[in-house]
Amino acid sequence: MAAHLSYGRVNLNVLREAVRRELREFLDKCAGSKAIVWDEYLTGPFGLIAQYSLLKEHEVEKMFTLKGSRLPAADVKNIIFLVRPRLELMDMIAENVLSEDRRGPTRDFHILFVPRRSLLCEQRLKDLGVLGSFIYREEYSLDLIPFDGDLLSMESESAFKECYLEGDQTSLYHAAKGLMTLQALYGTIPQIFGKGECARQVANMMVRMKREFTGSQNSVFPVFDNLLLLDRNVDLLTPLASQLTYEGLIDEIYGIQNSYVKLPPEKFAPKKQGGGGGKDLPTEAKKLQLNSAEELYAEIRDKNFNAVGSVLSKKAKIISAAFEERHNAKTVGEIKQFVSQLPHMQAARGSLANHTSIAELIKDVTTSEDFFDKLTVEQEFMSGIDTDKVNNYIEDCIAQKHPLIKVLRLVCLQSVCNSGLKQKVLDYYKREILQTYGYEHILTLNNLEKAGLLKAQTGGRNNYPTIRKTLRLWMDDVNEQNPTDISYVYSGYAPLSVRLAQLLSRPGWRSIEEVLRILPGPHFEERQPLPTGLQKKRQPGENRVTLVFFLGGVTFAEIAALRFLSQLEDGGTEYVIATTKLINGSSWLEALMEKPF
Repeated sequence: MAAHLSYGRVNLNVLREAVRRELREFLDKCAGSKAIVWDEYLTGPFGLIAQYSLLKEHEVEKMFTLKGSRLPAADVKNIIFLVRPRLELMDMIAENVLSEDRRGPTRDFHILFVPRRSLLCEQRLKDLGVLGSFIYREEYSLDLIPFDGDLLSMESESAFKECYLEGDQTSLYHAAKGLMTLQALYGTIPQIFGKGECARQVANMMVRMKREFTGSQNSVFPVFDNLLLLDRNVDLLTPLASQLTYEGLIDEIYGIQNSYVKLPPEKFAPKKQGGGGGKDLPTEAKKLQLNSAEELYAEIRDKNFNAVGSVLSKKAKIISAAFEERHNAKTVGEIKQFVSQLPHMQAARGSLANHTSIAELIKDVTTSEDFFDKLTVEQEFMSGIDTDKVNNYIEDCIAQKHPLIKVLRLVCLQSVCNSGLKQKVLDYYKREILQTYGYEHILTLNNLEKAGLLKAQTGGRNNYPTIRKTLRLWMDDVNEQNPTDISYVYSGYAPLSVRLAQLLSRPGWRSIEEVLRILPGPHFEERQPLPTGLQKKRQPGENRVTLVFFLGGVTFAEIAALRFLSQLEDGGTEYVIATTKLINGSSWLEALMEKPF
């Protein structure tokens, strides 16, 4: 199993380095000392590509979060605003600049738009009388951010809503741009497959962009064999279900942001000798970074949670045996050997302590009666039981005023697993939700209907059973400890999106034409001709590399399922995953909810 720690042959550091170089070049252009004023949303994604030390090397002395009114005092020559192109941010920038101007005219202002400059934003700055204050107004094309050895994200939180509710294709354009950047660094991708309306648009944009760059022939040997573009709305079901992998559950319960999680501190307080006084308990949340650089996390992140306990206890035995070894070290050489291993052993012990604490926190949730009841209902829906009538558990949740997001996830899940609800069932749910949670949520319900998550059944035909059977989405006998199928990530349900990727690799989509026609949006295949001399000669036993791009978001459980397929001995395909945003069912639906004013 250790094989996947390196996450295959694609080196995403090439992309990370290219992104850093662009940032360094801009910083060097603004000669002299600098302060960066950050759009708060960008600090997380930037942390994954440029640590503070890199900024310091280029004379960045101060960093502030963008807020209205005055900037904090800073004795620097340059002030650089690093922002997304949003009109409301332009208003804050204008306030900052106008209040600075009164302090004295010694500052140079610059603005760096991520990932694109926007004429609308520049017009707003002009209307507010500050456009002329900026020496450099440029864009920083941070389309795809490397999150891990096999994972890229655009971190565009509103991509799904823009595409499916507002008909705004900006994020699709950024996806196509990001893919062109990848091809410039990693070679042309010979085969493009896609399913869904947005996938079609992205492929078309890529073809157009390629035509515009006809002069510059890409001479890089291709790293990727295939690109699979998948619309999120082809598989609305997967994100609604509760993820049951270790990483998926951490995200469901605590939320992982840009590979960091904040956890309740009391679980991580050092144990006091003699059990004295609880008054020194930390109050600040414990913030941990979660990625494959940590050996133990790389080993357990993609496992079903029920298989994590045995790994942790095995690790504990190995570590305590290693520490016991010190008693056997007699000679100077042996002692020296032991001391040299100490830092690694202590890091391993710290990592084990952290993950044992996290596993205990998760277990408190997963062993609760409510979690079990909710999971039972979800699994009944996914396996096709009682999907067409009002569900008692959902009724109880509404009556007890459980969090609205939980209720919406369940109602949408039922709707998707039934190809829509009978009109009277749908009306009943809507009435109950509005009466209990407030009529302002009518806008949210409209959004969910528009996105296809909640709808009335038309034509009376439920296509889900056909899809479920043909794609083998429900497996009754799942081995959570030593899985043989991707369905282990949801303890029985195989993510539809990943099943499509798996079947594309073998035996090919021709075998499931009927289901592809039922699922929304077109399916297609494009070939990109390769320059002579760059065609790949595959060695016997060498895996293909497929880049799967989820337009509208991907969950950690889907990522785990693709990693599982990459590790199969006879799988033949290694997967790299890209997405507009890392999501879970709650964060995904929250982005569709209308905030009542």
